[in-house]
Amino acid sequence: MTTVAAYAAPAAKAPLERTTIERRAVGPHDILIEIKYAGICHSDIHQAREGWGEAIFPMVPGHEIAGVVTEVGSSVAKYAVGDRVGVGCFVDSCGECAQCAAGQEQFCARAVGTYNAVGHDGEPTYGGYSTHVVVSERFAVRIPDSLSLDVAAPLLCAGITLYSPLKRWQAGPGKKVAILGLGGLGHMGVKIAHALGAEVTVLSQTLRKQEDGLKLGADHFHATSDPATFSELAGSLDLIVSTVSAPLDLGAYLSLLKPGGALVNVGAPEEPNELNMFGLIGGNKILAGSMIGGIAETQEMLDFCAEHGLGAEIELIRAEQVNEAYERVLASDVRYRFVIDAATI
Repeated sequence: MTTVAAYAAPAAKAPLERTTIERRAVGPHDILIEIKYAGICHSDIHQAREGWGEAIFPMVPGHEIAGVVTEVGSSVAKYAVGDRVGVGCFVDSCGECAQCAAGQEQFCARAVGTYNAVGHDGEPTYGGYSTHVVVSERFAVRIPDSLSLDVAAPLLCAGITLYSPLKRWQAGPGKKVAILGLGGLGHMGVKIAHALGAEVTVLSQTLRKQEDGLKLGADHFHATSDPATFSELAGSLDLIVSTVSAPLDLGAYLSLLKPGGALVNVGAPEEPNELNMFGLIGGNKILAGSMIGGIAETQEMLDFCAEHGLGAEIELIRAEQVNEAYERVLASDVRYRFVIDAATI
């Protein structure tokens, strides 16, 4: 066991504070990562404040981890000391089920979250708001040299969360794709959809971020607070990816889709949504959800982002600013992802 510094929430809704945690000894298949940067995801706030249900405390959030390997286990073949690596939303799975065999470890019934979870050893997991982490080599991904570690960190959640549905629903040339919400997730959706060759529309509450959206690669930008948006775009879109973590008028957004179009949700509101089923039935439309990707798809996403020069737009902060950052995320006052400099922990 190794004692390392971290920032943790001692209880639900309590401010995060500096503390120390124990990391397990490096096993034969493990790697020790010196964390350089950790992104702040809205889901960190949901869990630290028990917005999604009962949680485990003390909690060290963080599942957008970028760092450097400083030690490898005796049987590690994938990585060497000095390699640049990332860790995303989960750190273990059974390795034997159909989902694991298919490279979709995120759906394994025994998948273990990077934090706010209990590992197969019975111990709670702690996330990336810390100086070091120990993980199995199976659950780390290689960060290409052309990506700076600070802008790569948010790709471990925000990047794969948008890449996976955009690939699955075949965003590309000839497809009209809308990204609903231009925040930490949405801004990566715009970048990735544009790089895939789709015609990209941003749907945002106001036009306040229009200039940003167009610079990120959007072809069009519309305010959802303007009723004219829904008449102008009615029946015109192939795909909408919603990144919004609040209840929506789903029927209104389904009306923007062509027949057979899909509204895919990656945002996870704390409250339930209502839907009149005629909004789906009329036009054979699809209402879907999407989580993250498996390890192989996450690596594919990183390689794609490196090829196209895509990193997150970030505001780098010191660790002691984390509580302020949480409040600013809730106020939509970040463009577009806070990243903690782990050297300040």
